[in-house]
Amino acid sequence: MNSFSWHSESDEPAPSRLSPVDDRLTADAALRRVRRGEHLLYTGDFHNAKQLLGAMGRRLPTPTAARSPLEAFRAERRARQLEHETLSRIVVSLDRSYRLELKRAPDVAEACRQVWGEPDADSTVVSLKTLLGMLGAAEWRRKGLQVPGLSGKLHPHYGVYLPTRTDYVELLLSVTDVRGKKVFDIGTGTGVLSFLLLERGAASATATDRDSRAVVCARENAERLGFSKRFTAIEGDLFPPGKADLIVSNPPWIPEPPKNRVDHAVFDEDNRFLLGFLEGLTEHLNPGGEGLLLLSDLAVLLGLRSAEWLDEQLARRGLVVKWKQSTPARHSKAKDRSDPLHAARSREITTLYGLVPSRST
Repeated sequence: MNSFSWHSESDEPAPSRLSPVDDRLTADAALRRVRRGEHLLYTGDFHNAKQLLGAMGRRLPTPTAARSPLEAFRAERRARQLEHETLSRIVVSLDRSYRLELKRAPDVAEACRQVWGEPDADSTVVSLKTLLGMLGAAEWRRKGLQVPGLSGKLHPHYGVYLPTRTDYVELLLSVTDVRGKKVFDIGTGTGVLSFLLLERGAASATATDRDSRAVVCARENAERLGFSKRFTAIEGDLFPPGKADLIVSNPPWIPEPPKNRVDHAVFDEDNRFLLGFLEGLTEHLNPGGEGLLLLSDLAVLLGLRSAEWLDEQLARRGLVVKWKQSTPARHSKAKDRSDPLHAARSREITTLYGLVPSRST
């Protein structure tokens, strides 16, 4: 294969050379070869390719017992990075029409167009692991997701945070003074927080997100749900121009560097997003307005922040907590004792903070 279009979620450079392999390749042999730096172009059967990925993953080392939640977290991140670096070297080729050139392969063309647009090369190469993620996301997008408080379904796009955790959604439903309010939604993702407030009578919502895919996703969801006349999505970092009565955000909750584009929904290096939200909140609030901050305490439980950190940051920026409401985590990992981070996740609390400038209290 002389030239091809290459797609990576982690901005990895295109392989300089591809080594064709087929169904005769064993997992042990594949691991030896990718550890030498090869990219293996699978040319056999689709289902065998998936089985190869699974077998390779099972052969990777698992984190050993950790002495602290922070040590367990670091070990888990290293393990996930090793898994990514290893399995992403099994790649597949798509033709000019995004047809997957493997036996018994499913139709992947629509999933690829949803993420990349129309093909611009005779051949496209992508890691099989990424392609499988895109197929799973396309199925979520097709069937939609029911969210508490929304009368219609949400249709998430690939690479946009999937709101299957309903803790924070249900907390927002406790906000009663919504009718007629102008809303800003910072880091909107699918647009779910805006839509919950619009459904309950907010006058308008302006949403921002740094990821163009999230902006497209939010706009399409607004159209499906009948909110397009009252909803605007803007690609950008943090606040839109102007002021609002309610400014809501569910920021990334782990203050660590993201490893790839999708990670930005969860990982916030040096608390940059969260601190930017707190820094700009007062100047973007109308008189009598409130900030609505949804935040998990998992970073505290992992030892990545002190218990006092948020109170200190609020005080530095002249903000006070007018009220707050909390709920324990109910997502599946909080109940999974086999999860390396179960000790922390089982105690996780998500809190909705009602924030106002101190001078207004």
